[in-house]
Amino acid sequence: MYGFSMVKTMRTHARKLDKSCRDYVMTMYKPFRRTPCFLHKPLERFLKRVTKLSVIIQFENKCLHEGCKEFDAIVKKYVRCKRKRTFSSISCCSATITPQALEDLLSSCHSLKKIFLNREVTAFLDTAVEASHAQQIVRQGNEVTGEGVNIAIIDTGVYPHEDLNGRITGFVDFINNRTDPYDDNGHGTHCAGDAAGDGSASGGLYKGSAPRANIIGIKALDKNGAGSLATIIEGVQWCLDYNESNPGNPIHVISMSLGASAQQYEDETDDPIVQIVNEAWDAGIVVVAAAGNSGPEPSTIASPGISRTILTVGALDDRDTADRTDDDVADFSSRGPTIYGIEKPDILAPGVDITSLRAPNSSLAKSQKGDQMADYITLSGTSMATPICAGIIALILEVNPDLSPDEVKERIKNEVDLWDDRDPNIYGAGYINGERAVPEN
Repeated sequence: MYGFSMVKTMRTHARKLDKSCRDYVMTMYKPFRRTPCFLHKPLERFLKRVTKLSVIIQFENKCLHEGCKEFDAIVKKYVRCKRKRTFSSISCCSATITPQALEDLLSSCHSLKKIFLNREVTAFLDTAVEASHAQQIVRQGNEVTGEGVNIAIIDTGVYPHEDLNGRITGFVDFINNRTDPYDDNGHGTHCAGDAAGDGSASGGLYKGSAPRANIIGIKALDKNGAGSLATIIEGVQWCLDYNESNPGNPIHVISMSLGASAQQYEDETDDPIVQIVNEAWDAGIVVVAAAGNSGPEPSTIASPGISRTILTVGALDDRDTADRTDDDVADFSSRGPTIYGIEKPDILAPGVDITSLRAPNSSLAKSQKGDQMADYITLSGTSMATPICAGIIALILEVNPDLSPDEVKERIKNEVDLWDDRDPNIYGAGYINGERAVPEN
């Protein structure tokens, strides 16, 4: 096995390839176990020419332009290779390449820092708002509703539901390139309602935590709730570019009810999806990400929730009541520490049996016909807890728009309902309390 040229290349340049990429390339060699030795070299040459890899190419800092030029010059010699989109904030581009081109890039591209497999990223599948004390918060004689605050939902899209009427102020589609808001899965629409539904279709019964906030839908996951590192990174990069173009009306919060299994790098900031959410945070956007639904095992926090910078949300079971005495963490909610030893999640929010917006004809609507209502659907997961938290952040920013992401995170974590002697890697700082977290002025 070690005599093959591609294997030698990977061993020589191991630090420039993430483990997922190395493992994927090694799967090429499975057929060799059943192939006569004299056919190995011609078979390897064939596989190196025809196998396609979807990757994220990272160049050295501030070398994106130079790196892309080098990349283009190298891969033009090979068929089936194409550079796709660039992500300027983290000096990366997405691309499709063959192993043959990969060998050349590793040995010849001087600006190359690392190559990542463009691995899959997926979505994490009424009393919740009351239980999180985010209902009818009044400051200076006025109810706080999130009005004027823009929440970006990076997910499966957003259906123009009655409960969001007039408040879907932007939409972009990185899956099918459609221009009008839609959601063929339903997950993103539910999350948008968790954050900002106003309850119009239910007489005010099923409201989100910020019922007057604006929603910007970013479709980065397909009708099956699946996307990739590239589509998620592209979604966050779009938010950064949007804010540069709209400084007077920027995106204030990004809600990400999605993730991928955390990969072990030398440091968490080597993970490209962590890099891009950290860039958004540093640019003034509060990023809220789901912890994941892989509990109750420890060290199951997903990426980008592993970022120590952003706000990571676990799910709490409020037992369908506003009373706190019977509450506990949801069994499925992912636990810390992260694979880098950092305490997570940061906070818990309601995530069990959450009733929110239904996208007609979506995959979720079709799969849960049963007793579901025409306008609403009930789901559980850290996916639901995350936008509920994002909505409460919108309330905070309505009252004090000058707070930095770090200051918002501090308020969310400090103004909680606490349990005594509970593991922070299960319960975070405690149970979110909107009434306490929203400033007095």
